[in-house]
Amino acid sequence: MNDAQPLQYREESPFSDSLGIRLISAGKAEVLARMTATPALSNHNGVLHGGAVMGLADHAGGTAAFMNLHRGEATTTIESKTNFLRPVRTGDVAHARCIVLHKGGKTMVLQTTITRGDGKVAAIVTQTQMIMEWQEPD
Repeated sequence: MNDAQPLQYREESPFSDSLGIRLISAGKAEVLARMTATPALSNHNGVLHGGAVMGLADHAGGTAAFMNLHRGEATTTIESKTNFLRPVRTGDVAHARCIVLHKGGKTMVLQTTITRGDGKVAAIVTQTQMIMEWQEPD
């Protein structure tokens, strides 16, 4: 491993800010986040757009991956699969819970469960994150 400084953890990013994502807690074992289904994030049927659901899950998964990195490491999503089970209606709040299913030397597999305000599962997202050495851009 090199002596590069680790990435600085930020609770939110400009993209997650634009979606209204808020972290509730972030640790090695679990990340919790939430996002309100606003009209701007909804589709023409009045439910949270699938891309917004995936954005919430990707933020939770990326945060969980980041929390499990060692000094000098970075991560990037190399695969993401979403099963949409129920809609999240405009005005409701989507809650994300991400756990690490596998942490290897080069990859991590994470699962994020998105629930609605009534506690029912709206989506399950499984991600694979590649672990790599952090390098400053040229």
